[in-house]
Amino acid sequence: MADKITMSPNGELTVPDEPIIPFIQGDGTGVDIWPAAKLVLDAAAAKHGRRVEWKEVLAGQRAYDETGEWLPQETVETFREYLIGIKGPLTTPVGGGIRSLNVALRQVLDLYVCLRPVRWFKGVPSPVRHPEKVDMVIFRENTEDVYAGMEVAEGTPEAKRLIAWLHDEMGWDIRPDSGVGIKPVSATGSKRLVRAALDYALRRGRRSVTLVHKGNIQKFTEGAFRAWGYDVVREEYPDRAVSWEDCGGDPGDRILVKDTIADIFLQQVLTRPDEFDVIATTNLNGDYASDALAAQVGGIGIAPGGNINYVTGHGIFEATHGTAPKYAGQDKVNPGSVLLSGVLMYEHLGWQAAADDIVSALEATIAERIVTYDFARLMEGATEVKTSEFASAIVDRL
Repeated sequence: MADKITMSPNGELTVPDEPIIPFIQGDGTGVDIWPAAKLVLDAAAAKHGRRVEWKEVLAGQRAYDETGEWLPQETVETFREYLIGIKGPLTTPVGGGIRSLNVALRQVLDLYVCLRPVRWFKGVPSPVRHPEKVDMVIFRENTEDVYAGMEVAEGTPEAKRLIAWLHDEMGWDIRPDSGVGIKPVSATGSKRLVRAALDYALRRGRRSVTLVHKGNIQKFTEGAFRAWGYDVVREEYPDRAVSWEDCGGDPGDRILVKDTIADIFLQQVLTRPDEFDVIATTNLNGDYASDALAAQVGGIGIAPGGNINYVTGHGIFEATHGTAPKYAGQDKVNPGSVLLSGVLMYEHLGWQAAADDIVSALEATIAERIVTYDFARLMEGATEVKTSEFASAIVDRL
């Protein structure tokens, strides 16, 4: 009998064999990619004696058309009650309303980790010479930084008052025709993000954690993120992790923690990506880095993502790309992003065998050059298939 996923008193998820999991189909190509992903997810679960009872909720354009709200409160409460969910891409209203539906969901549920694993699947077209060297997991802080949305528009009374206050109280000269934004980065947000990255690295047997920041310029936000990260290492993980400067680059049997400037990082992931493993970074840096790395292994069309609060147990896993409305209903696009987000969700639930089976079947399908149009146009001798046919081919290889 289907039941809710719950959080145990010791801080671990309790997952029944038939969990109820809310889902948002998504706008645009969500109509194509979600059914394809669901087909594979259901087949992999059934292979291991499990079943998901999917509970549909609404957000985005479809929610607005049916309810007049872009993000109905009922949807938020359902995700809050059932802890774990998955979603396709969502339309964000232009010219008003919610700044971003994805950001809104992350903030209202305090999903402070954006988890973005990036790895190459053999056979996937790549613009770099050695995509197989890319195997990183990005922990992007998800609630602060410029994404907090604390900004005022140029020419407004609010902007004029803020600029005047900053001049009078702080001695800052800001051009009067400026828009002004606030970039909050807290010790609380930074430490819990780094803590989550370290726990993941230890749990998964990864070898290092790199703090990526722009602290050479933004000393009291990005620089503070770096400092707080090292505080966590020294104060909470002294027997399990060690900073580069405290061990000279030789961590022994501990996790090595190091840091690098964000722009240098974006260069080095191209020139020597195998030197990086788990990445912990602030919100905006993480946005840039996630997509840049995804491009090296085939694009965001197959990039998974999860938004997680490891303390409360809440998590929403999502396709990381846009809605691509011009392709909606054509049964054409790659369902890899939402499918691999489902894999990430299964791993989070402890369904590792089912997750591994999906990855193996996906790899086998691509290796046989059975792919959707986005890969087919870049691969010699490929068999181009529809979204639904690609999913069926993966199921055949489970």
